[in-house]
Amino acid sequence: MYKFLTYDEFTALFSQAGIKINMTEYLDFTQYACLLADWNGKINLTAITEPAAVAEKHFLDCVLAEKLVRIPPKASLIDVGTGAGFPAIPMKLLRRDIELTLLDSLAKRVNFLRAVSDSLSLDAVCVHSRAEDAAKNLGYREQYDVATARAVAALPMLCEYCLPYVKKGGQFLALKGPNEDISAAENAIKLLGGELSEVKRYSLPCGDERTLVIIGKVANTPSEYPRNSGKIAKKPL
Repeated sequence: MYKFLTYDEFTALFSQAGIKINMTEYLDFTQYACLLADWNGKINLTAITEPAAVAEKHFLDCVLAEKLVRIPPKASLIDVGTGAGFPAIPMKLLRRDIELTLLDSLAKRVNFLRAVSDSLSLDAVCVHSRAEDAAKNLGYREQYDVATARAVAALPMLCEYCLPYVKKGGQFLALKGPNEDISAAENAIKLLGGELSEVKRYSLPCGDERTLVIIGKVANTPSEYPRNSGKIAKKPL
């Protein structure tokens, strides 16, 4: 049986970042952590498994990003390459008004996401697709107020995968580490209809540094983007 943090431990962690957690929210995060641990024994979801690390480096990390930017009420949000649901599920647990779509290319992970959505009553739309394929589908293309990604890919590549989902007036939130070369993405951002709005840097209580890149969508993405994944990787914009 997976033993997660106690209510006092969990709320103390979040209070260090000025975030209040009620009992209902704590129980939701606990259930999410237990599902993550259970499914991680069957499929590779995360290398971070120790309860305190899950709470800080997954849950708090994602929630901090949501607190640093204004996501409009009842916003439609797509999490691209969401994996185990980061950052969108922790955001949704504190912002139940968000209309959530979770997109991932691996069927087993999508099955996990559906299980989490059902268990926590998230009403999330779980999509099994490669990011560059779904972005060509008019049902998803430029349909979202917000796109998020918490991925290891370089920012120019992430922009090509994610900005096509964002409608004009919306925003793309890229959760990155401390050493991201944001200037390398200037051309990609412009070509894809984006505009760099703000870069926010923050640290977790453990000292790990993070960067939140906020990109506004100011024009429609040209129809030729995104390209296929081979071209995106071989020749970033």
